Amino acid sequence: MSLKTLVVDDHEAARVGLTQLMEGTSVSIAKTVEDGESALRCINEEEFDVVLIDVQMKKMDGLSLLEEIRGDHPDLPVVLFSAYDYSVYMARAVANGAQDYVLKTDELEVIERVIQHVSTNRTSCPGGRLDSLRSKLCGSDGAGKAHEDFPLTGRESQVLRHIAFGLSNREIAKSLAISVETVKEHVQNILRKTGASDRTDVAVRAVRKGLV
Repeated sequence: MSLKTLVVDDHEAARVGLTQLMEGTSVSIAKTVEDGESALRCINEEEFDVVLIDVQMKKMDGLSLLEEIRGDHPDLPVVLFSAYDYSVYMARAVANGAQDYVLKTDELEVIERVIQHVSTNRTSCPGGRLDSLRSKLCGSDGAGKAHEDFPLTGRESQVLRHIAFGLSNREIAKSLAISVETVKEHVQNILRKTGASDRTDVAVRAVRKGLV
């Protein structure tokens, strides 16, 4: 069965190229649009198995579009599609509910496999980019563990990792499934325990000590 896929990319060459490349595979590019507003209209008008979204777009970037989709279509599988292998983009993709993240330089088989997996399982591919990053962000090991300069609890260590990736309190709350107020409390505790002046300061210190 072909997977009905919507592609959102503001570059015509990318839309046409991907459509042609996917011909004969299990992925059917049913429609392509060039901006987020058009994508939202399409999603509200018809059903898709997967939405593939370019991260960087002029009118509405892919991460903002992801947030909009999650508001009205929380179960629709979304894969971010980018030319950039940036950990900050991927961390925000995790926090805002993307199923996975592929690069435009990935082999066709990889992109097809990711789309197949997220459509069937509604989760990231095991060992894939978002699966690996999610484990780092939300795992129980890592930042602050048994370090005198970072005497943090397990939850505070998780929050610190998110801070180091540049996520906002709201994004951290979504990623860890806690309230924004709870995140704020953890951030204050982290700054107090480490003596850091602000979020940037504590993130830089953690990175320099190899904790993040």
